[in-house]
Amino acid sequence: MITEWTTELRYKPYDQWPASQIEDIKSKIAKSHWRLGYHIQPTTGLLNDPNGFSYYDNQWHLFYQSFPFGPVHGLKSWDHLTSDDLVHWKDNGISIFADTKNDSHGAYSGSAIVSNDQLFIVYTGNVRDDNWVRHPKQVGAWMDDHNQIQKMPKPLINKPLVGYTDHFRDPQIIERDGKFYIIIGAQRTNKTGHVLVYEADEVTGPWQFKTELHFTNQEMGYMVECPNLVFIDDQPVLLFCPQGISKDVLDYNNIYPNAYVIGESFDWDTFSFVNPSELHNLDEGFDVYATQAFNAPDGRVLSISWVGLPEIEYPTDVEGWAHCYSLVKELTIKNGKLYQTPVVENDKLELEQFPTGKISAQTKLNLKVDADEDAEVSIISNEDEQLQIKLNSKNGKIIVDRGNAGQQFAQVYGTRRIATVEPGENITATLYFDNTIFELFINDGEKVITGRVFPNGTEFSVKSNNVDVEKIKLNKINK
Repeated sequence: MITEWTTELRYKPYDQWPASQIEDIKSKIAKSHWRLGYHIQPTTGLLNDPNGFSYYDNQWHLFYQSFPFGPVHGLKSWDHLTSDDLVHWKDNGISIFADTKNDSHGAYSGSAIVSNDQLFIVYTGNVRDDNWVRHPKQVGAWMDDHNQIQKMPKPLINKPLVGYTDHFRDPQIIERDGKFYIIIGAQRTNKTGHVLVYEADEVTGPWQFKTELHFTNQEMGYMVECPNLVFIDDQPVLLFCPQGISKDVLDYNNIYPNAYVIGESFDWDTFSFVNPSELHNLDEGFDVYATQAFNAPDGRVLSISWVGLPEIEYPTDVEGWAHCYSLVKELTIKNGKLYQTPVVENDKLELEQFPTGKISAQTKLNLKVDADEDAEVSIISNEDEQLQIKLNSKNGKIIVDRGNAGQQFAQVYGTRRIATVEPGENITATLYFDNTIFELFINDGEKVITGRVFPNGTEFSVKSNNVDVEKIKLNKINK
């Protein structure tokens, strides 16, 4: 196993790696008790940003940014997944390699849209010169109904605008009334984060700068990553990752936050949110980042999140793999709040109820707490480790503590997370537990707390106090 990842190793061409590197990782994974049962995870190496989430040719398509040779950020490619139901995913292998002059040092994040009976993909090509200076390019590619991808020879957008730095990435492509738009994360030369808008009459361009996206008057830190604009009942919602944002603007505990803002309506002429909300954390938990969402053709707004954070070491690194994705979620707006719920298709995972306190590594817990109760539920491993959840309906606080849940990591950012709801009212919650990831959906998705845990134990039970718990076994579908 490689212990020092030099720049040379990280950017070694794929065809120069010995087959033994992948086989070594696979042998370690085969012995791992930290793999997941029903969440998307990498075959080997690194999984990070979700890309190209779309519906095309009667299938759901999702790509993940991949570095298969180790749990580090290196020469990125896109691995291609397909699904008929948003739950069972087929891994079709790497479909976009860093193999042209426009993406020589990595195929970075992007999106996709159906056009001309094909899937049109837009992504950031990472290019470095001999002095290791970055030259980002926004690359276009077509995918046909045989999942064959053909890159366009010239970039859609060749370089950042004057006044902006080389931090220029993560394009989302959308269409409205026959016009096409790309929104993209950017940094001005004064080291402030922004979102830029480009427009074109054809999906292939030519693309022209239109304006900055206007969604807040607050400063957005030094870089905005992964901007995603979706519309829920005609209300605009922007999901984004403002790196370095002041905690006076957005209260967060992770190294970088994943945030959202809602507008009452949207001005397409100026690309402005009308009466935008305050900024909110998309997830109140530990590890969610780079969420990608899109307006699906069935009328739903769907999202999926990377459950992992940049610049954080995770316990599975020693096994040669890192990170996973959340369940696919449906986004709705109720009373001006963004709600996130697992898509109904996840009900297919349910097998049977557990009659006792024992549960499996793949479990769903339905929780009910009466008003004015101080309740607690814990998932305990056979090594006396526990993931502790406190639900206090008196004061409307839900606290998740992973400080004694197994091998520790990212402790500098704390081991507890708190979500608040209306005090003095009943609390309902659904916890999806999958061995080393948990997703807690509170009050039908009003708040969500997601995180990774790495128990040393392999058997689990539930302990509870003042809470009604329904325990449902879920199917382990990953091989």
